[in-house]
Order: sequence, then structure tokens, then C-alpha cells
Amino acid sequence: MPEAQSSRQDPRRWKKQPVRRTVSQICPPPRRPLTVADIRPGMENERLGVVRDSMFQNPLIVKAELGKPRERSCSLPGIDFNYGLYTRGLDGGVPEAIGHWNVFKPQPTCPHELTRNYITMNRGAVKAGLVTARENFLYRRLNDIRISDQDDRHVKKELPSLPPNMTFGTPTRPSTPFFDLLQHRYQQLWVQEQKDTQKAIKLEKKHKVILGKLYETRSSQLRKYKPPGKPDALWHMPHFQKVRPHLDTFPTEADRQRAFRAHQEEHAVRQGTLRMGNYTHP
Repeated sequence: MPEAQSSRQDPRRWKKQPVRRTVSQICPPPRRPLTVADIRPGMENERLGVVRDSMFQNPLIVKAELGKPRERSCSLPGIDFNYGLYTRGLDGGVPEAIGHWNVFKPQPTCPHELTRNYITMNRGAVKAGLVTARENFLYRRLNDIRISDQDDRHVKKELPSLPPNMTFGTPTRPSTPFFDLLQHRYQQLWVQEQKDTQKAIKLEKKHKVILGKLYETRSSQLRKYKPPGKPDALWHMPHFQKVRPHLDTFPTEADRQRAFRAHQEEHAVRQGTLRMGNYTHP
């Protein structure tokens, strides 16, 4: 019982202790190529027959072991080998550096050819009355004007004056108004804008001057009037003009006109091309 109580009171006993790792575990040395002595039964690179160390230096033959990085086929130098570039001290060390200082002499720069000033030469050729290509060529050979290095007005431009508190770069994008999106603020603004537009249109129509009714005058009526043309009579052969019909089923002309009027009234409810058939509705 006292042991159980002591174990409950000591929480460090059940706490997981950190694992101590060595330097070789944290920074392992580079893996050297495999040799015949490193091959054990069951490994991926186990071979039958004659096995040589040169076989494990060929990257096309070496296989990667399960759970391990691939072996490199390059042989590394010994432990006493220093990697990097070795510089031999030929400057004499600190005493020579304190005694005098080696200064590199500036190398003379090769003079570059100045650019021709064609604007000045063309202006001078025009003033001299030279207009042909041959004359301009000879004038440029005699008057070879170059642009001086000190005269850099045509090359360099004066920088614009900027305020001292100016900030360069692209401005940051404003944050997204999530509250306006959740509250449908843009929809409300659009609806209010449509209402204001409709109200402005109605107000404009209200204040618009309504012209009175235009009455037709005699001049406007005469301008629009088209006199009816006299219809030409149908052409008949001369020897049939005075021939009367041989059959007349109507007693009088009044009966004939009355029959035509009755036919015209029933024209809409009769069948046939000439509307002289049966009635469409019983």
C-alpha cells in the first residue's frame, strides 16, 4: 500500500523520458559503397556465383534496400581528406598586410567611339543647300560631328520631382466587406437606386409640357386629300356592246339588286368558292 501511494504521488515516474541521441545519429556520416563483406543473406543485393566489389559500384545493378536510402556507387576518400578548395597563402600573412597594402592599379579603359550627331549634320547640310544622298555623304565626311559624353541631354532625362512622403509600389487591395454581403447591402442599394430612377422619370413626365390637340385646317386637309381617279370601263368588243342578254331571270332590276344584297349578307356563312353552297352552320 505505501508503494502504491508513493507511485501515485510521483508523476515523474510515469512521464516519458526524452530519448538522448548522439551526434552520429543526428548527423550520420555519408554512406560508403557496398562491398562483398556487407552483403548478408536475405538482402536485396545478394547474388549467386562469383561476386566482386565492382558489381556494387554500378548504379544500374545496385538495388535499394528496404527501408534504407539508396547506396551511392562512388567511393569516398579517407578520413584525413579535406573537402573544398585549398588556397595557399602567398600574401605573407599578417605581417605583410600590416607592413604595406597591395593596391590594384586601375586598367586603362579603351576609348569607345562616340555616336554621330546626325541631327546637327543634316541641319547643316540643308543650310548649305545639299539635298542628294551623294552630297550628304561628302558633307558628313568633311564635317564629322559627334555627340560628346558630357552632353547627355539627349540621353538622360530629368527625373520628375516627387513629394518626400510618396510611397512606391502597388496599393493593397481593400478588405472584403463581409458584413455588407451578409446583410444584402448591395441589393438594398440597387433597389433604392431603381426607385430613385423611376421617381425621376415620373417627375420628368409630370413637368413635361403637354401640347394641346392639333386641329386640322383646310390647308392641311387639302394637302392630304387625294382626288379619286375615274375608273376606266371594261373593254368590250365593238360588235357585242349593244347586244342585250338572252336570259334574264329577274322580273325587274329592283329584284335583281335585292337578290344580290341578300347574297352579300349570307356570304360569310355559306360554303364554296363563290359562297353559293350550303350553310356552314345548321
